[in-house]
Amino acid sequence: MAFPVGIQVYSVRGEAKADLKGTLTQIKEMGYDGVEFAGLYGYAPEDIRDMCAELSLVPISAHVPYLDLIADPEGTLAQYKTIGCKFVAVPYLNEDYRPGTDKFPEVIEGIKKIGAVAQEMGIQLLYHNHDFEFVMIDGKYALDMLYEQTTPDILQTELDVCWVNVGGEDPASYIRKYAGRSPVVHLKDFYGEKSDDMYELIGIDKKAPKRPSNFELRPVGSGVQDFPGIIKAAEEAGTEWLIVEQDNPSMGLTPIECAKKSREYLKSIGY
Repeated sequence: MAFPVGIQVYSVRGEAKADLKGTLTQIKEMGYDGVEFAGLYGYAPEDIRDMCAELSLVPISAHVPYLDLIADPEGTLAQYKTIGCKFVAVPYLNEDYRPGTDKFPEVIEGIKKIGAVAQEMGIQLLYHNHDFEFVMIDGKYALDMLYEQTTPDILQTELDVCWVNVGGEDPASYIRKYAGRSPVVHLKDFYGEKSDDMYELIGIDKKAPKRPSNFELRPVGSGVQDFPGIIKAAEEAGTEWLIVEQDNPSMGLTPIECAKKSREYLKSIGY
Protein backbone atom coordinates (compact mmCIF):
# COMPACT_ATOMS: atom_id res chain seq x y z
CA MET A 1 0.00 0.00 0.00
CA ALA A 2 1.34 3.44 -0.93
CA PHE A 3 0.43 5.66 1.99
CA PRO A 4 0.10 9.41 1.58
CA VAL A 5 2.53 11.10 3.96
CA GLY A 6 2.00 14.43 5.68
CA ILE A 7 3.92 16.51 8.16
CA GLN A 8 2.83 18.40 11.25
CA VAL A 9 3.78 22.00 10.45
CA TYR A 10 4.72 22.46 14.13
CA SER A 11 7.87 20.53 13.21
CA VAL A 12 9.03 23.57 11.19
CA ARG A 13 7.12 26.23 13.10
CA GLY A 14 9.91 28.81 13.15
CA GLU A 15 10.21 28.71 9.40
CA ALA A 16 6.43 28.72 8.99
CA LYS A 17 6.09 31.77 11.20
CA ALA A 18 8.67 33.64 9.11
CA ASP A 19 7.33 32.53 5.70
CA LEU A 20 4.39 30.16 5.70
CA LYS A 21 3.94 29.85 1.95
CA GLY A 22 7.66 29.42 1.37
CA THR A 23 7.78 26.72 4.02
CA LEU A 24 4.77 24.90 2.58
CA THR A 25 6.46 25.07 -0.82
CA GLN A 26 9.56 23.39 0.62
CA ILE A 27 7.37 20.74 2.25
CA LYS A 28 5.77 19.97 -1.10
CA GLU A 29 9.15 19.84 -2.83
CA MET A 30 10.37 17.28 -0.27
CA GLY A 31 7.60 14.97 -1.39
CA TYR A 32 5.05 15.41 1.38
CA ASP A 33 1.46 14.97 0.25
CA GLY A 34 -0.26 16.92 2.99
CA VAL A 35 0.06 19.01 6.11
CA GLU A 36 -1.35 19.11 9.60
CA PHE A 37 -1.54 22.52 11.21
CA ALA A 38 -0.98 23.68 14.78
CA GLY A 39 -1.97 27.33 14.53
CA LEU A 40 -2.60 29.49 11.48
CA TYR A 41 0.30 31.94 11.80
CA GLY A 42 -1.94 34.98 11.57
CA TYR A 43 -3.58 33.98 8.29
CA ALA A 44 -7.30 33.71 7.64
CA PRO A 45 -8.62 30.18 7.06
CA GLU A 46 -9.39 31.12 3.45
CA ASP A 47 -5.75 32.09 2.91
CA ILE A 48 -4.52 28.77 4.28
CA ARG A 49 -7.01 26.90 2.09
CA ASP A 50 -5.83 28.76 -1.00
CA MET A 51 -2.13 28.20 -0.24
CA CYS A 52 -2.68 24.47 0.11
CA ALA A 53 -4.74 24.32 -3.08
CA GLU A 54 -2.12 26.24 -5.06
CA LEU A 55 0.62 23.87 -3.88
CA SER A 56 -1.49 20.71 -4.18
CA LEU A 57 -0.97 19.98 -0.49
CA VAL A 58 -3.85 18.31 1.32
CA PRO A 59 -4.84 20.16 4.52
CA ILE A 60 -5.31 16.90 6.38
CA SER A 61 -5.93 18.03 9.90
CA ALA A 62 -5.13 20.46 12.68
CA HIS A 63 -4.12 20.32 16.31
CA VAL A 64 -6.43 22.59 18.28
CA PRO A 65 -6.20 23.07 22.07
CA TYR A 66 -8.96 21.41 24.08
CA LEU A 67 -9.82 24.63 25.91
CA ASP A 68 -10.28 26.49 22.61
CA LEU A 69 -12.53 23.76 21.30
CA ILE A 70 -14.69 23.49 24.41
CA ALA A 71 -15.03 27.27 24.72
CA ASP A 72 -16.53 27.61 21.23
CA PRO A 73 -16.88 24.29 19.40
CA GLU A 74 -18.86 25.65 16.46
CA GLY A 75 -16.77 28.76 15.85
CA THR A 76 -13.42 27.08 16.31
CA LEU A 77 -14.20 24.05 14.16
CA ALA A 78 -15.69 26.25 11.43
CA GLN A 79 -12.22 27.68 10.74
CA TYR A 80 -10.86 24.24 9.97
CA LYS A 81 -13.88 23.29 7.91
CA THR A 82 -13.13 26.37 5.77
CA ILE A 83 -9.54 25.23 5.34
CA GLY A 84 -10.78 21.81 4.26
CA CYS A 85 -9.44 19.72 7.14
CA LYS A 86 -11.02 16.28 7.41
CA PHE A 87 -9.71 15.83 10.95
CA VAL A 88 -9.17 17.98 14.03
CA ALA A 89 -7.14 16.58 16.93
CA VAL A 90 -7.01 17.46 20.60
CA PRO A 91 -3.22 17.61 20.87
CA TYR A 92 -2.44 17.80 24.57
CA LEU A 93 -4.01 18.19 27.99
CA ASN A 94 -2.80 20.73 30.51
CA GLU A 95 -1.88 19.27 33.89
CA ASP A 96 -5.18 20.27 35.50
CA TYR A 97 -7.10 18.22 32.92
CA ARG A 98 -4.96 15.11 32.75
CA PRO A 99 -5.90 11.59 33.78
CA GLY A 100 -6.14 11.19 37.52
CA THR A 101 -7.28 14.76 38.14
CA ASP A 102 -10.73 15.87 39.22
CA LYS A 103 -11.27 17.41 35.78
CA PHE A 104 -10.51 14.33 33.69
CA PRO A 105 -14.14 13.08 33.74
CA GLU A 106 -15.08 16.58 32.58
CA VAL A 107 -12.64 16.20 29.68
CA ILE A 108 -14.33 12.99 28.58
CA GLU A 109 -17.71 14.74 28.56
CA GLY A 110 -16.20 17.74 26.79
CA ILE A 111 -14.72 15.55 24.08
CA LYS A 112 -18.13 13.96 23.53
CA LYS A 113 -19.60 17.43 23.02
CA ILE A 114 -16.83 18.60 20.69
CA GLY A 115 -16.91 15.36 18.72
CA ALA A 116 -20.65 15.62 18.17
CA VAL A 117 -20.32 19.16 16.82
CA ALA A 118 -17.42 18.07 14.62
CA GLN A 119 -19.47 15.18 13.26
CA GLU A 120 -22.29 17.56 12.29
CA MET A 121 -19.74 19.67 10.38
CA GLY A 122 -18.22 16.72 8.54
CA ILE A 123 -15.03 16.71 10.62
CA GLN A 124 -13.71 13.72 12.56
CA LEU A 125 -12.37 14.50 16.03
CA LEU A 126 -9.13 12.74 17.01
CA TYR A 127 -7.12 12.53 20.21
CA HIS A 128 -3.32 12.80 20.01
CA ASN A 129 -1.65 11.11 22.95
CA HIS A 130 1.54 11.68 24.84
CA ASP A 131 2.78 9.23 27.45
CA PHE A 132 0.88 10.60 30.46
CA GLU A 133 -2.30 8.88 29.23
CA PHE A 134 -0.56 5.58 29.95
CA VAL A 135 -1.36 5.89 33.64
CA MET A 136 -3.56 3.23 35.15
CA ILE A 137 -6.95 4.26 36.51
CA ASP A 138 -8.99 1.44 38.02
CA GLY A 139 -6.85 -1.07 36.17
CA LYS A 140 -7.11 0.60 32.76
CA TYR A 141 -4.97 3.04 30.85
CA ALA A 142 -6.51 6.49 30.80
CA LEU A 143 -6.06 6.51 27.02
CA ASP A 144 -8.21 3.41 26.68
CA MET A 145 -10.82 4.96 28.97
CA LEU A 146 -11.15 7.87 26.55
CA TYR A 147 -11.96 5.51 23.71
CA GLU A 148 -14.11 3.15 25.78
CA GLN A 149 -16.30 6.03 26.96
CA THR A 150 -16.77 7.53 23.51
CA THR A 151 -17.96 6.01 20.25
CA PRO A 152 -15.85 5.87 17.07
CA ASP A 153 -18.09 8.37 15.29
CA ILE A 154 -17.37 10.89 18.07
CA LEU A 155 -13.67 10.19 18.70
CA GLN A 156 -10.94 8.34 16.84
CA THR A 157 -7.24 7.95 17.50
CA GLU A 158 -4.18 9.83 16.36
CA LEU A 159 -1.65 7.54 17.96
CA ASP A 160 1.78 9.11 18.37
CA VAL A 161 4.11 6.16 18.12
CA CYS A 162 6.93 7.82 20.07
CA TRP A 163 4.80 8.46 23.11
CA VAL A 164 3.13 5.05 22.92
CA ASN A 165 6.61 3.53 23.10
CA VAL A 166 7.76 5.86 25.88
CA GLY A 167 4.53 5.03 27.72
CA GLY A 168 5.60 1.39 27.80
CA GLU A 169 3.58 -0.15 24.97
CA ASP A 170 4.46 -1.50 21.54
CA PRO A 171 3.32 1.01 18.89
CA ALA A 172 2.42 -1.56 16.24
CA SER A 173 0.33 -3.56 18.70
CA TYR A 174 -1.45 -0.43 19.86
CA ILE A 175 -2.30 0.59 16.32
CA ARG A 176 -3.74 -2.87 15.72
CA LYS A 177 -5.71 -2.58 18.95
CA TYR A 178 -7.52 0.38 17.41
CA ALA A 179 -7.96 -1.04 13.92
CA GLY A 180 -10.76 0.81 12.19
CA ARG A 181 -10.32 3.72 14.59
CA SER A 182 -6.80 4.85 13.59
CA PRO A 183 -7.20 7.02 10.48
CA VAL A 184 -4.10 9.10 11.23
CA VAL A 185 -0.85 7.84 12.76
CA HIS A 186 1.89 10.16 13.96
CA LEU A 187 5.34 8.90 12.99
CA LYS A 188 7.88 10.14 15.51
CA ASP A 189 11.31 8.71 16.26
CA PHE A 190 13.49 9.07 19.33
CA TYR A 191 16.58 7.83 21.05
CA GLY A 192 17.42 7.38 24.71
CA GLU A 193 15.61 7.02 27.98
CA LYS A 194 12.59 8.75 29.44
CA SER A 195 13.59 11.61 31.72
CA ASP A 196 12.06 14.20 34.04
CA ASP A 197 12.75 17.03 31.63
CA MET A 198 11.98 15.42 28.28
CA TYR A 199 8.84 17.50 27.82
CA GLU A 200 11.10 20.49 27.39
CA LEU A 201 11.72 18.98 23.96
CA ILE A 202 8.12 19.74 23.01
CA GLY A 203 8.05 23.17 24.61
CA ILE A 204 6.24 22.11 27.78
CA ASP A 205 7.18 22.09 31.47
CA LYS A 206 10.10 24.47 31.13
CA LYS A 207 10.68 24.35 34.89
CA ALA A 208 10.74 20.57 35.20
CA PRO A 209 13.53 19.22 37.41
CA LYS A 210 16.48 18.08 35.35
CA ARG A 211 18.54 14.94 35.51
CA PRO A 212 21.12 13.66 33.06
CA SER A 213 19.35 12.30 30.01
CA ASN A 214 20.21 11.12 26.53
CA PHE A 215 16.59 11.38 25.35
CA GLU A 216 16.08 13.22 22.08
CA LEU A 217 13.52 13.32 19.32
CA ARG A 218 14.97 12.34 15.95
CA PRO A 219 14.05 12.30 12.27
CA VAL A 220 11.99 9.28 11.29
CA GLY A 221 14.31 6.35 10.70
CA SER A 222 17.14 7.77 12.82
CA GLY A 223 16.14 6.39 16.21
CA VAL A 224 14.89 3.24 17.86
CA GLN A 225 11.48 2.76 16.25
CA ASP A 226 10.58 -0.16 13.97
CA PHE A 227 8.84 1.82 11.24
CA PRO A 228 8.35 -1.03 8.76
CA GLY A 229 6.48 -2.87 11.52
CA ILE A 230 4.55 0.23 12.55
CA ILE A 231 3.49 1.01 8.99
CA LYS A 232 2.49 -2.61 8.37
CA ALA A 233 0.22 -2.36 11.41
CA ALA A 234 -1.19 0.91 10.07
CA GLU A 235 -2.00 -0.80 6.77
CA GLU A 236 -3.83 -3.56 8.61
CA ALA A 237 -5.68 -1.03 10.80
CA GLY A 238 -7.07 0.94 7.85
CA THR A 239 -5.00 4.05 8.47
CA GLU A 240 -5.47 6.79 5.86
CA TRP A 241 -2.52 9.11 6.60
CA LEU A 242 0.94 8.89 8.08
CA ILE A 243 2.07 12.20 9.55
CA VAL A 244 5.68 12.98 10.44
CA GLU A 245 6.23 15.03 13.57
CA GLN A 246 9.46 16.11 15.25
CA ASP A 247 8.89 18.68 17.95
CA ASN A 248 12.51 19.83 18.03
CA PRO A 249 15.46 19.23 15.72
CA SER A 250 18.45 17.07 16.65
CA MET A 251 21.57 15.44 15.25
CA GLY A 252 22.95 18.86 14.31
CA LEU A 253 20.22 19.37 11.70
CA THR A 254 17.81 22.27 11.21
CA PRO A 255 14.06 21.63 11.44
CA ILE A 256 13.80 21.73 7.62
CA GLU A 257 16.71 19.30 7.28
CA CYS A 258 15.06 16.97 9.80
CA ALA A 259 11.80 17.10 7.83
CA LYS A 260 13.66 16.27 4.64
CA LYS A 261 15.58 13.41 6.28
CA SER A 262 12.34 11.89 7.56
CA ARG A 263 10.74 12.07 4.12
CA GLU A 264 13.79 10.55 2.43
CA TYR A 265 13.79 7.66 4.87
CA LEU A 266 10.13 6.90 4.24
CA LYS A 267 10.74 6.98 0.49
CA SER A 268 13.63 4.57 0.98
CA ILE A 269 11.30 1.96 2.52
CA GLY A 270 8.63 2.43 -0.13
CA TYR A 271 6.45 5.21 1.22
